[in-house]
Amino acid sequence: MVNGRRETDLERLDRNLVELLQEVRVAQTGVQVLFGFLLAVAFTQRFHAISSFQKADYFATLIATGAAAILMIAPTSYHRILYRLGDKEHIVMVANRCTMAGLAAVAFAIVGVVTLITDLLFNPPITAVMAVLTALACATTWFLMPFARRRKVSERRSGKLAAALYEGSRVERPPEPDAGLSDAASESPQTTSTQDV
Repeated sequence: MVNGRRETDLERLDRNLVELLQEVRVAQTGVQVLFGFLLAVAFTQRFHAISSFQKADYFATLIATGAAAILMIAPTSYHRILYRLGDKEHIVMVANRCTMAGLAAVAFAIVGVVTLITDLLFNPPITAVMAVLTALACATTWFLMPFARRRKVSERRSGKLAAALYEGSRVERPPEPDAGLSDAASESPQTTSTQDV
């Protein structure tokens, strides 16, 4: 039984993989829409009139979106190639890492798109503010808050484990005999034997 669930290790890995792939499917939709938007922008008439900064931002955003798509699709490919080899724990671990890296790439791409659109519409100070706010929003909601919660839960669990180990080490031992009683007990047979003689 793991975390209150009555499941074997294999059942837990199956559940972890299914949950992970469902989460990836949600993120993949956004990545695909963003990638399609970026590809379409390159073929508009106004695209050739943008500044060198905007072109650099566009290219970096396109690369980040492509990287996000690759990383988000990787778990599916990994699972298909290693299908029925009994290596599901490794698949779940690699899929989790690819998803985390993919989310970082998505965050970078979102910041890039917001920067590009804001720079087309407003002056550089507003662009800088919007880029920083978007980066902070992604970093806080996607990484800082979950990692802070993870650390808190880990500390709580390690504290409970330490308490359980401490309680387990406190084994009831039988009381040791008192030194005075043991001396009296050892002398009493000698006394009775002398009286009998």
